Amino acid sequence: MSLYETLRHFADSYGLAVIFALYLTLCLWHFRPGAGVHVDTAKHSIFKDQDDV
Repeated sequence: MSLYETLRHFADSYGLAVIFALYLTLCLWHFRPGAGVHVDTAKHSIFKDQDDV
């Protein structure tokens, strides 16, 4: 069995599961309980250098 076939078999089976788990982790990361402060900071960061005139 060649290296290509081994890597392809991994990508077809376990690679898909790993990528899906990573996707779910990254999508749900900002909904965790301790993320509120970071979300608020990011939400207001575009207004940081703006003067209220």
